[in-house]
Amino acid sequence: MKIIPHNKPTLGPRELSAAKRVLESRWLSQNSEVTTFENELCGFFSIEKGHAVVVSSGSAALFLALWALGCKNDRVGIPVYSCSALRNAVEMIGANSVFLDCAEKSPNLDISSVISSNIDTLIAPSMFGIPIETDKNLSYKLIEDLAQSFGAIYEDQPIGLRGDIGICSFYATKLITTGGQGGAVISKDKNLIDLIKDYREFDNRRDNKARFNFQMTEIQAAIGLCQLNQFQEFKLKRNNIFDIYRDAGLDLIDVDDKNCKPIRYRAVLKTDKPLFLIEKLKEIGVTSIVPIEEEELLDNSDYYSNAKWLTHNTISLPIYPDLNQKIAHQIADCLLQLIK
Repeated sequence: MKIIPHNKPTLGPRELSAAKRVLESRWLSQNSEVTTFENELCGFFSIEKGHAVVVSSGSAALFLALWALGCKNDRVGIPVYSCSALRNAVEMIGANSVFLDCAEKSPNLDISSVISSNIDTLIAPSMFGIPIETDKNLSYKLIEDLAQSFGAIYEDQPIGLRGDIGICSFYATKLITTGGQGGAVISKDKNLIDLIKDYREFDNRRDNKARFNFQMTEIQAAIGLCQLNQFQEFKLKRNNIFDIYRDAGLDLIDVDDKNCKPIRYRAVLKTDKPLFLIEKLKEIGVTSIVPIEEEELLDNSDYYSNAKWLTHNTISLPIYPDLNQKIAHQIADCLLQLIK
């Protein structure tokens, strides 16, 4: 078996053609491709045109969401079991991080614990593609983080619009990519989107307002459009691989809720011997990882027992769309032999 990476972008002739089209146009900075991508994202999320803005990265999207919501000096709740980009954006905006634990044996934070945390704003990622349960009666500003859950469904609607703002990441190994970096902000409140667009349009202005260049390029947008058009195909392939692992009997982190339709961004196996399995898979050319290690938690692990448990009892298996299903079966068979 050749070396199988844990994750890789799904790119091919269509993306090459999209990039070539932009290069031949000689217009590389933000223009019609960006506008079209924004409009197509609105269609994807079933919102009116003008309610999405694309930017240079997912981190930029999060910073701009915090800025538009006026979160400076806020107490901002973030799960300790998440990407450091969340903490970084909170610090950049001048707010105060309030770290929260996961629910028991779940990668998502326990939303019931948020009320007692006395926060002003919550950043709520849906980890591994599993939609987080949100509070129906919000007493705080809510930013939904779709970095790992773009296209997940809850109660027959794409998640991302249950709070004030949703943010997306189009990094190289996310559910779709805009060619390495890229992000988006969506909202039902067009005033918030207009604020962010005004902040993004930094050049040739006459009002002396502080702005910054968070623009997406035309090549990024063209690749993003191409990827968005293939999303259902990507989703089906991820589902098929997840089903191979699950149907083989592997104990994967999942959700049992008829209202919830995850997007299979990660296939995360629960195990009490993660490092052993990682090494054994490596011997047959398969790369797997601990999805978030204890040292990567955003605060002292001793205070967050559920997050700490996840760092010592999970590994993430390859599940990207280009993974051959025959290889997925071999990975499952190997793991079953090791677990016995």
